[in-house]
Amino acid sequence: MTFAGHPRLNVDRPLSTEGKKSWQAVEHGGSLGAAHALFPDAPQPFVDLSTGINPHAYPLFDLPAGAFTRLPEPGRIAQLTAIAATAYGAPSGGNVVAAPGTQILLPRVAALVKPGRALVLGPTYQEHARAAAIAGHDVGEVARFEELEQADLAILVNPNNPDGRVIERAELLTLAAALAKHNGLLVVDEAFMDVGPRAESIAGDVEQGGLVVLRSFGKFFGLAGVRLGFALAAEPIARRLDRELGPWAVAGPALEYGLRALADLAWQDTMRLNLAQESARLDALFARSGQRVSGGTSLFRHFRLDCARRLYRALGEQGIFLRAFADRPDELRCGLPVNEDEWQRLEAALRLFAETGRRG
Repeated sequence: MTFAGHPRLNVDRPLSTEGKKSWQAVEHGGSLGAAHALFPDAPQPFVDLSTGINPHAYPLFDLPAGAFTRLPEPGRIAQLTAIAATAYGAPSGGNVVAAPGTQILLPRVAALVKPGRALVLGPTYQEHARAAAIAGHDVGEVARFEELEQADLAILVNPNNPDGRVIERAELLTLAAALAKHNGLLVVDEAFMDVGPRAESIAGDVEQGGLVVLRSFGKFFGLAGVRLGFALAAEPIARRLDRELGPWAVAGPALEYGLRALADLAWQDTMRLNLAQESARLDALFARSGQRVSGGTSLFRHFRLDCARRLYRALGEQGIFLRAFADRPDELRCGLPVNEDEWQRLEAALRLFAETGRRG
């Protein structure tokens, strides 16, 4: 079966396990094991600023015993997708697929298109390219948004990780329409749209077809370990993805946290204000030591610096772990400290670097 007149959209094809190219898992932020290996003599504990996860997690609460002892009821999953549709602006719960994190969705979404040419707007989250290769595509990275029009499968992150670049909704819809003319698919990863310009989200446009939006729960709500994420798509695509995941894809505890947190609009609004204030504080802290922010979101800041490698090592030796990029040695990403002690440690390390590090 094809979808909405798009013969390339492969709604029924099973997921391939072999891509045309061998892709290895890539390095990500958040590995304290890596921090210990790189900086074994650093003061403990590490201040881990290498992720874009909210350090102020949604409040933990007591879960009903049934969340652990019983399989989730289909009705509760339907409640979750309906609440997620409202939270993200999707047309209905029928457009939403709940999954144990967006990571597991990536190759399945890429497999919605028959193997062809996949283009990723980069530099960005590297798992998209790996997932497209697993689904059998020839994968390339492009630097210009306009080049995505030549793809069978076009992928971008909006706001982008790690630099915070935002593509306007109108441009995305124009691209989706252009791709549809040659039966392509646009995938937009909105993992950080909770703290982005929400007017630029295209979650509400997924019924037009040829378009899939990914939303992450763990980043904004600070509960990455819960493993919960969503794909938003036209209903035929959503049904195909739901069939592939099978029953009980979302664990009971994740279901309970998703139901409560996504409906808690007061917490969300307050948290957005708090994160904006803290990211402004982070900008000012780095500026005082001579480093100016080049982009990011209120969950992470991006730096492009001549001294990036020296700064990364100097802070690491003080137990402050940032995100570096092996292929882009002039870039760093920095998340938010979790408490005042971590803020003070970061400030002291930056002050020491300002005094000595830049001469090294």
